[in-house]
Amino acid sequence: MTFRLTLVAAGRSSSRLGERFGDDRPLDPEGRLAAERAAPALVPLAAAELRYCSPSARSRETGDALGFTPLVQLALRDCDMGRWAGRSLADVMAREPKEVDAWLGDPRSVPHGGESLHAFIMRIGGWLDTRPAEDNAKMVAVADPGVVRAALMYAIKAPPHCYWNVDIRPLSTVTLTGRAGEWRLRVDGV
Repeated sequence: MTFRLTLVAAGRSSSRLGERFGDDRPLDPEGRLAAERAAPALVPLAAAELRYCSPSARSRETGDALGFTPLVQLALRDCDMGRWAGRSLADVMAREPKEVDAWLGDPRSVPHGGESLHAFIMRIGGWLDTRPAEDNAKMVAVADPGVVRAALMYAIKAPPHCYWNVDIRPLSTVTLTGRAGEWRLRVDGV
């Protein structure tokens, strides 16, 4: 049994400089406008049999702005950043530089007391592998960029440290086809 899952990165909730770990802010005005502008191009995805989203405010709002009416999936929450939640990378680096180095260098480290990158990728992979779908079903999921990156790492069986090499832009899409443990990354062209 195979199916197709299109992942849509949630819209922007803050400027790149304003990003924080575990950020659950809603779409900012530019993010909302961008989602509204993207809606006509992404509206065909609303026909998917199953429509999901991460529990974050920006993922839910993006899904609604795109007309998906998605079902919130707690398993699609972003990585648990423990005591770093709500803080910027610059702030954490200034106060805990060795811990940041450990976190960036070892996918199994949890210097913040939350969830390791490895555990996060495996959680997202577990969600991918347990989708209840009919053969050839189409699904869409609006998720935080980190969740999309984790799904890609799991699907293509990339080492967890490769997570840092993938840039996911707001409202970008990527499609995975296959079934549990056998995923393919599909890139569409014009």
